[in-house]
Amino acid sequence: MSNRLKEIQQPIQSELAEFEVRFRQSMKSKVALLDTIMTYIVKRKGKQMRPMFVLLSARLFGEINERSYRGASLVELLHTATLVHDDVVDDADRRRGFFSINALWKNKVAVLVGDYLLSKGLLLALKNKDFDMLEILSTAVEEMSEGELLQMEKARKLDITEEVYFDIISKKTASLIASCCAIGAASANQPEKVINQMHAFGLSAGIAFQIKDDLLDFGGDDIGKPTGIDIIEKKMTLPLIHALQQADRSERKRIIKIVRSDKKKKAEVMQVVDFVRKHGGIKYAHQHLIAYREKAIGILKEMEHTGDPHYLEALVEFVIDRNK
Repeated sequence: MSNRLKEIQQPIQSELAEFEVRFRQSMKSKVALLDTIMTYIVKRKGKQMRPMFVLLSARLFGEINERSYRGASLVELLHTATLVHDDVVDDADRRRGFFSINALWKNKVAVLVGDYLLSKGLLLALKNKDFDMLEILSTAVEEMSEGELLQMEKARKLDITEEVYFDIISKKTASLIASCCAIGAASANQPEKVINQMHAFGLSAGIAFQIKDDLLDFGGDDIGKPTGIDIIEKKMTLPLIHALQQADRSERKRIIKIVRSDKKKKAEVMQVVDFVRKHGGIKYAHQHLIAYREKAIGILKEMEHTGDPHYLEALVEFVIDRNK
């Protein structure tokens, strides 16, 4: 883990450790196979950005409490469920450098594991009557599903406009980060106005996070070689959408033909990367990333809170400055 991330975690270090214990407890099962898979999932956990957003948001309005821990567990259970299902949908055999659940235990088991995690999250909220937090997160899961399906629908025609792109990423990626921040505020018993402000903060941070993800695909001085994964998977991201708008008709037609093809050579992927760079797609997307970062931090600065917003600001900076 980077020193920068450790610094951001510093004010909630003991609370994150407590969250991990509770999260493991919330996943337990009497079925041996399920318990083995749950242990495997816990071992391959990522940076825990989402629980950090929940706990730091709660800390902004006072002490982290029982509801804050449950909110963080609820988010992580439902988020993990969506990742397990995503790997089945994408036929992916790796996740964060580890084998995916479907690669080790096949699709049928992976789908059931995702369902199990989903039900665990729902029950955790229902048993404790955390209806407000459950509504916030259920709305995010609904939007995530809509965003994913909208992207699939548009990928067939490759006719994504900038407006549709922002609609997709707001739903598919940003809605979950927004729900983390709103749940943190709700767990600290904040009024609806404050919860909505925190949701707006998380939404802007989440959009910036996704634009950064798009830029990582194209490489750069601080990132390294382009991966071109989005191009291979026919995903229309902001740098590509902008570049296509700037190009003449024949060049646009040539690039769309490459993106649309099922089997792309490495040289063809690089042609698309060079095309995007030539037409200012990288610069354009980076300008939007900065604008959404400023919007998120601006919302935090305007709000009334008792805690120190520095760590939440630092977390936003961290997720958009990363190089992988």
